[in-house]
Amino acid sequence: MKKPNTKLVLSILALLLSISTFAQDISGSWKGTLTAQGQDIPLLFNVKKDSGVLSSTMDSPLQGATGIPMDKTLFEDNQLTITFTQGGIKYVGVLNKEAINGIFYQGGMEFPLNLTKTIKTKPGDVSLPSSKDALDKLSAFDNGTYKYSAEDYFEDPATSSFQFSPKGNYFSYREKDANGKNHVYVKNTKTDKVTLAIEEGEELIRGYGWANDNRLVYVKDNGGNENYQLFAANIDGSNPKALTPFDDVQVNFSNLLADQPDHVIIMMNKDNKQIFEPYKINIVTGDMEKLFENKDATSPIAGYEFDKDGNLRGYTKQQNGVEYVLNYRTGADQPFNEVVTTNWKDSFSIVAFNYNTPYKHDAFVLTNLESNTSELVLYDLAKKEIIEKVYSNPTFDVGGVSRSKKRGYEVDYYFYTGEKTHIVPVSDYYKKLDKKFKKEFGDKVFSIVDKTEDEDKYLVIIQTDKLYGTYYTYDVKSDTFTKLLDLMPQLHEEDMAEMRPINFISRDGLKVYGYITIPNNIKKGQRVPLIVNPHGGPYGVRDYWGFNPETQLFASRGYATLQVNYRGSGGYGKEFFLKGNKQIGRKMLNDLEDAVAYAKTLDFIDGNKTAIYGASYGGLATLGSLVKTPDLYTCGIDYVGVSNLFTFFESFPEYWKPYMPQFNEQWYNTEDENDQKIMAEVSPALHVDKITKPLFVIQGANDPRVNIDESDQVVKSMRARNIEVPYMVKYDEGHGFSHEENRVALYKAMLGFFAQHLK
Repeated sequence: MKKPNTKLVLSILALLLSISTFAQDISGSWKGTLTAQGQDIPLLFNVKKDSGVLSSTMDSPLQGATGIPMDKTLFEDNQLTITFTQGGIKYVGVLNKEAINGIFYQGGMEFPLNLTKTIKTKPGDVSLPSSKDALDKLSAFDNGTYKYSAEDYFEDPATSSFQFSPKGNYFSYREKDANGKNHVYVKNTKTDKVTLAIEEGEELIRGYGWANDNRLVYVKDNGGNENYQLFAANIDGSNPKALTPFDDVQVNFSNLLADQPDHVIIMMNKDNKQIFEPYKINIVTGDMEKLFENKDATSPIAGYEFDKDGNLRGYTKQQNGVEYVLNYRTGADQPFNEVVTTNWKDSFSIVAFNYNTPYKHDAFVLTNLESNTSELVLYDLAKKEIIEKVYSNPTFDVGGVSRSKKRGYEVDYYFYTGEKTHIVPVSDYYKKLDKKFKKEFGDKVFSIVDKTEDEDKYLVIIQTDKLYGTYYTYDVKSDTFTKLLDLMPQLHEEDMAEMRPINFISRDGLKVYGYITIPNNIKKGQRVPLIVNPHGGPYGVRDYWGFNPETQLFASRGYATLQVNYRGSGGYGKEFFLKGNKQIGRKMLNDLEDAVAYAKTLDFIDGNKTAIYGASYGGLATLGSLVKTPDLYTCGIDYVGVSNLFTFFESFPEYWKPYMPQFNEQWYNTEDENDQKIMAEVSPALHVDKITKPLFVIQGANDPRVNIDESDQVVKSMRARNIEVPYMVKYDEGHGFSHEENRVALYKAMLGFFAQHLK
């Protein structure tokens, strides 16, 4: 037998990722683990028989590949033979009751592979989801004549995700094919030659970027489970590599290394599912090195501070689950010493080390230790003191700072988000650039998406509340703007609805901000239905002004949409944030009710037709509102929403467990008797009998944040009362629908539900 070659095995499996696959209805599944030179590679063969003919697919979970169709499947004289010619793979095994003993052949090598019978099950109660026919009937209620369809708003753009290579020699983008797959292409900026670099298979490419001028990196998970894995490929598609082929591990990207173009730094919970450790990984060979050990699981490291050269300068250690201790060292041979200790209620985070100074221990820090709103300060990490308060806003948190690597990391601008996003120019260079952009684009909001290392080319996107996005390039040498394309050319700006910033005073005297999207062409005296759309989170998240496909779709059907940055939302300072503490199901819902009361004072809102719809925490707010104020709302839609705080806390993924003490202080404490009473009061699944208005429930089966049981238990309870609840479940989705066909089906059903109950 030839000596196993782990790298060759992984390269063959990586090849499978580029093959267009499709999911099958599996009738018999056989699992086993192929071992080569210490590397374990789980495999699953799914065999089915149709009209006497056998066929099979193969899953390679570590590669994020499922449903790979095999060429031939034979079972004769108790021997199973499965062949995949393109991958150079064959499996031959002998059946012995519930096991198959056999050999996996690949590339002239042989590996023992024994399989055992398993059951490939779908998450949740598979008897609950509504049939396709039932959901199609629901969608059919949206039967008016409209200029725009759900597809117009929610199909993926034909071309998107533009990026320059570091030196600007290439330009990458994603382009959708006839099957809805978004592949990554690379265009040579000098010759205009276009090459397919990364082909999207069954699993979606969740994100990609340039690691250096010759190689791209990208991430995928498995069916929306958020266990992201890192991959790499050359710009011509050659040398595809699964860099982190580990089962049940989440990878988070950390740092590019300017002077080490073949290496990146990532975070993985490989050795302990609850905590993350940093690794430097070679994106060509896949070789990796652990950079620091996160040993103490009781007080784990929650974040690492690497400089531009990949040196670990500091880390933040979690203490007692609610405190964060920033440690810093003044040199590679020096110990880490405590700089500052904060509670989760405060903020002190390093934005960037300051390289524009001979003193290397300065850093830009966002903090609210001496203020209500987060301010940008220059901080001496060695002396443990503020050098200068750089920028702040009395009402809104500062977002950060942008610098120029080419010009020695000179500060170009600060930014923050109030009712809209604001840029504060700083450097003379950027002031001129900002003036030039404003002259070119007028009152439209522009953002620099990318620029080359030499800053000779800029990629800019233009957006408003009525414009999804238009890409331009700006060439510094020729001083010219070139329009690339409109992301959604089918949506005409003049037909879109206005998103208007609003604010009001809550019943307990708190100033609350938000937005209302108003349908076009409302006639004098006409009043339209209102959809209240609470955002997810709930803590630290907020809604923003800009083009929102959801609110625009609803406006196209004549509905106004109200978005409320209720107490606990981010961006409005520490006091506003902390007022949401332990207010889930209580004052947070009061803010929504007060927002509805405000909206009813507007002369175009029909006060008798108000729906509520939200996702994640927004789903919890939807269910909670239908329980708390059943007469206020006409109907509701719960999308991947929490329904029972007790079961929600129990289903947390392992990497959330270290944050349980903070959850206990911020949400509710499952071990505190008084909090338990409140949790029982504000868990809608325990009060389904109070929901009297129509409800539509939507869930991704592989959701790692909000387990499918959260939706199942609501649907079961409602139907036990003989109340029919349409229930949409997608088995290739997680916390929100990412597949285009699922997303379109979702919004068609939503429109039908709203049409049925609001019109």
